[in-house]
Amino acid sequence: MFPCLKDNYGFLLHDPDTGETATIDTPDAAQILAEAEAKGWTISQVWNTHWHPDHAGGNAEIVQKTGAQVYGPQEVDRLGAAPDRVLCEGDTVKLGSVTAHVQETPGHTLGHIVYHLPDDHIAFVGDTLFALGCGRLFEGTPDQMWTSLSKLRALPDDTTVYCAHEYSEANAKFALSVDGGNRDLIAYADDITAKRSRGEPTVPTTIRLEKRANPFLRADDPKLQAFVGHPGETVATFAEVRERKNNF
Repeated sequence: MFPCLKDNYGFLLHDPDTGETATIDTPDAAQILAEAEAKGWTISQVWNTHWHPDHAGGNAEIVQKTGAQVYGPQEVDRLGAAPDRVLCEGDTVKLGSVTAHVQETPGHTLGHIVYHLPDDHIAFVGDTLFALGCGRLFEGTPDQMWTSLSKLRALPDDTTVYCAHEYSEANAKFALSVDGGNRDLIAYADDITAKRSRGEPTVPTTIRLEKRANPFLRADDPKLQAFVGHPGETVATFAEVRERKNNF
């Protein structure tokens, strides 16, 4: 994992037995290639989560320089070239001995997918879930996004979550504005502040931590529902929290 662009993270997944390497999304082709070269790795696969240019914009350059195969949702063809293999709910992708299970998580975009590696207790979630946040609803509906987040919330608690941006400090400030009595959130926010003051990343996070502290995963909590004015209404609570974040 390494920072790139303004606030993105790049991820390289390597299988030492076969020497295969995948990049999860392609926010900055030059940096991704340099990071791989520094490790003596050659990128053989690209795993896209969605079509946005800061996630798939480096595909063409990486393919041109490495011959990598591109895997991802059909929507990636909006940037000019369809994936070599289009992925849908329930598909699996292999990188040597590593197996990733694909889940469709529409909301941020309509075709967004995530990669869950159950044997390794890892999930690459793109812009669906962030530490104390979730992606903006550029294309999907609150109901779609809540369903997508519920899928991620159902992953094992010990799943390590690699989200694609360093948004945690701003997310924590907002989360405290709607769920300020949550002790897990307060402790998490303090930890984020300390890490950022030292210049450290707050990614990855875990499903356990996000379930306890992330207001976007807690829209079915009666206290949060009452606070935002939608008692008993989970999707309406999620929509209200998302709208408040948009305007925070």
